Amino acid sequence: MQDAPSPIQAFCDARLRSDFDPISNLQAALGRANGNLSRNTYITLDRSWSIGEAARQSKSLSAPFHDGSSVPPLCCLPVSLKDCFDLQGFTTSIGSKFYAAHNQPASEDAAIAVRLKRAGAIITGKTHLHQLAYGITGENGDYGNCVQPSDGSRLTGGSSSGAAASIQEGSALAAIGTDTGGSIRVPAALCGLAGYRSSHGVADWRGGAHLALSFDTVGWLFRDLRDAPLLAEAIFDLPGDLPAESSAAERNQISRDEISIGVLSGSFLEECDAPVQRSMESWQARLGRSGARLKALTAEFWSEAWDIYAPLQAYEAAKLHVGFYHEFDPAIAARLEWGAAIGQEEVRELRLRNARFRERMQQIFQAFDFLLAPATPLSFLDASQDQSEARARILRFTTPASLAGLPAVVLPSTDGGLQLLAAHNDDRRLLRFAALIGQEQLEA
Repeated sequence: MQDAPSPIQAFCDARLRSDFDPISNLQAALGRANGNLSRNTYITLDRSWSIGEAARQSKSLSAPFHDGSSVPPLCCLPVSLKDCFDLQGFTTSIGSKFYAAHNQPASEDAAIAVRLKRAGAIITGKTHLHQLAYGITGENGDYGNCVQPSDGSRLTGGSSSGAAASIQEGSALAAIGTDTGGSIRVPAALCGLAGYRSSHGVADWRGGAHLALSFDTVGWLFRDLRDAPLLAEAIFDLPGDLPAESSAAERNQISRDEISIGVLSGSFLEECDAPVQRSMESWQARLGRSGARLKALTAEFWSEAWDIYAPLQAYEAAKLHVGFYHEFDPAIAARLEWGAAIGQEEVRELRLRNARFRERMQQIFQAFDFLLAPATPLSFLDASQDQSEARARILRFTTPASLAGLPAVVLPSTDGGLQLLAAHNDDRRLLRFAALIGQEQLEA
C-alpha cells in the first residue's frame, strides 16, 4: 500500500493537476477562517486581498507549471501570519488595540512575509496573539481569549494562539509564529500539532515586532512532521538534505541507529500531568523502535532557567514599550513595570548566569544528538479557569531552550506534545530527523 502523503505534499500533488483552481482552493480555506467558538483566529482577515494574491499566483498555471518546472515551492499554499509581522497596507497590532490604533499601516512587508510571497505562499491573514506576544496561554483582554476550533472549552495556548487555531480549523496549512519563551511549542503541544522553533539568530526579523531580542525566534506550526524540511528550505533556505557531493558518512548521519537522545527525567517529569507522562512513554517507545539510543538525563539545573529568563525578558520588553505600560492588560503592565525597575548590575549578573547556563546546555549536546522533554507539563488549558499559575509552571519547561537559543521540533500528541531539542544552529539535522520520525510513525 502506498503511503498517504502529508497534508502539504497532498496539496502540492493536487496543485499539479490541470483542474487545480487556486482561487477556489483558497476560498474553501478562508471559509473555515475564524472557525473557533471565539471567532478570533485572525485579527486581520481581508478575503478579497488574499484572493487577489491567489489570482496573481494563478498566472503560474501554464504548461511549464504542470510539467513540474518553475514551480515556487509553496506555490498557492495557504499560510497564516502572526500579527506581530508587517504586511504592506495593513496595521500590525501585536495583539493590542492600542497599537492597532497607534501604528500606521505598514509601508512594506516584513522579511518573513517577503520570503513567503517569494516561495509562492498565499497569506490568509494575520493571526491572534497574546498582547505583545507576552504570554503563554492565548488569553487577550482586547481581542478575546483564543479557544481551540476542535474544542471550545480549551485555550489554544500562546502566544502564537491564532497560528495554532488556523491549522486546526484548516484555514491554513502552515502558520508563521514566534517563540520567545515557548510561544510556538506550547500551542503546538496543547493543540496536537507539530511545530518548529528555529535557533536564535536564524530568522530575519526586519519588519517584526520584538518582545525580547535576546530570545525571540521565528518558526511555524503545521500538522505533519514529514513537511518540516520543505517548509524550512522554502522559508529559511535550510536545505532539506545534504548536498549530493557529501560523503556517505555525512549522508548517513541521520541513520536511525546512530542517533542518541537524552530523555529528561527526575523531578521535572513528576510535575507533569498523567497524560503528558503517557505521551513521554509513547514517544520514547516509538523512538526506541526506530533504532535511536535513548538514555535518561537528569538536568536539575533546568530549575534555574525561570529565575534567569523572567527578569531578562521583562527588562528587554520594558525598553520596547516605554510610556505605554498601562495600555495593556494589568498582568502585562505589571511585568513591564518590574522589568523597567531592574538595575544594570542585576542585568549584568543575569547575563553571566545565562552564559553559564548556555555552557551547561552545550555540554548535553556533546553527549547526545537530541534531547526529549515535555513541551508543557499540562495537557490542556481549561478556558473557564484562571490561568495565572499556569504560566510559570509551563515556562519552567520551555525557558531552558530559550536561554540557550536552541531549535526545537514539537512531536505531536493528543496527550500533550513533546519538544525535541538540538544544539544551537543544528536546525537542519533536527528537521531531517523529525521528517524521518514522521515517516516511521506512518509506517508503524
